[in-house]
Amino acid sequence: MGVRRPRTGDDWKLLAQACTALLERLPELVDEHVRELHEYSPAYGRVIGYDQHWQEAREAMRIGIETITAPRASPRRDLEHAEWLGRRRAEQGLPLELVVRAYRMAGHLVWDALLEDAGADARRLAVLMQAATMVWSAVDAQADTASEAYRVTELELRRRTDEQLQALLDALLDGGRSPEVSARAAAGLDLPERGRYAVVVLRSERRDVAHRRLAGAGLRFIWRMRTDCEIGVVSLDEGTGLDALAELMEGRCRGPGGISPVVVGLTELGGARRLAELALRTCPVDAPAIVRLDRRMPGALVVGQPELGALLVSEVLGALLDLDPADRAVLLETLDVWLDCEGSAGRAASRLYCHRNTVFNRLRRLEQLTSRSLSRPRDLTEMTLALDAFRLTAGQGT
Repeated sequence: MGVRRPRTGDDWKLLAQACTALLERLPELVDEHVRELHEYSPAYGRVIGYDQHWQEAREAMRIGIETITAPRASPRRDLEHAEWLGRRRAEQGLPLELVVRAYRMAGHLVWDALLEDAGADARRLAVLMQAATMVWSAVDAQADTASEAYRVTELELRRRTDEQLQALLDALLDGGRSPEVSARAAAGLDLPERGRYAVVVLRSERRDVAHRRLAGAGLRFIWRMRTDCEIGVVSLDEGTGLDALAELMEGRCRGPGGISPVVVGLTELGGARRLAELALRTCPVDAPAIVRLDRRMPGALVVGQPELGALLVSEVLGALLDLDPADRAVLLETLDVWLDCEGSAGRAASRLYCHRNTVFNRLRRLEQLTSRSLSRPRDLTEMTLALDAFRLTAGQGT
C-alpha cells in the first residue's frame, strides 16, 4: 500500500509540487549523496564503481521521492526496490551498516531539500511538518526491507559457499588431485595447499557432536559427515605430530576410529582417508579406541587383503577352528595376552588370572595344533598375523 497522504487535497497538491520540484534537482542531490557516502567510507568506492553507484542511487532516490505522493492503494515500489538493492549489496559484499547508512543519509538529504525549497512559506512548512512522520516512516521501512533482504541473501550466499567448499573438500577426500580444486579449497578453508595433514575416520554409529569441538595447540579440525562415517581433516603445524593428535582425541572422542599417517598437501587427502579407513577396520566393532595406522600395520595388512586373511586363518589356525568355541577362545586369548606382554608368561598369567604354567601349557597346545613354534620368528609372525586375521575378519562370525 502507498504511504499516507496529508489530510486535505490542497495540502497534498502542495506536497506533490514540492516533490516535483525536488525531482528536477535530482542529479544535484545524487551528486551530493554519493559524494557524502564516499567521504564517509572508502568501502563504497571499493565495492561499487562510482558511475554504477550514481545510477543506482539516482533510481532509489527517484522512487523514494515519487512514493511520498503516490496513490494510497499503489504498490510500494520503494520497498520492492529496497529489497532488490539489499540483495544486490549483499552479493557485492558491502557491509550492512553502510547499506542502512545510505538510506538514512538519503532520507536526511531529501528532507533537508524539501525544507530548503519551502523557504519561509508557512503553509508549505506546515504541510511538510504534517508529512514528516509519513516521510520518515517510509525511509525506515525502506531501510528495514533492504536490511532483511540483505540478511537473507547473506545467509544464502554463505550456505552456497559452504556447500561449494564441502564439495571441494569431498573431491579431495575422494581422491581428487586437481591443483585447481586444491587451490580453491585452500583459499576457501584458509588452509595451506602444501601443509601437514592427517585424516580421522569415525564409525557412524558412534557419532557424537562432542568431538567437533576438539581444539589443541598446533591442530585444526574440519569435519565432514557421511552416511556411514564421519571424516575429520586435521591440519598439523610444524612440530605437531600424531602423538599430540592421538592424545587430544583420547578420552574426548568416542571410537572406534582410525587415524592416518601424516601426508603433505591437500592433494594427498584421498590417500590419507583410505589409510584412516584401513586403520578403522582394524578395530573390533565394539572397541572404543581411536587407533593409528602406524601402530596397527599387521592388522591393516590382513584386513586390507580379506581373501589372503581368510587363507592365513585356514592354513595357520585350521585345527583350532574345529575346537569348541569356548576352548578356542581361551587359547586365542592366551596367545593375544602373551604377545601383548612381550612374551612374558608371568605377566600374561597375572592378566589372565592363572598360573604361569597354565600359560605355558596353553601355548604348547597352540603350537601342537598349528604345527608351528612360537620360538621361531617366522612361525611367530604367521601366528600373529593369523590371530589378527581371525579376530578382524574370519573370526567375527565363527
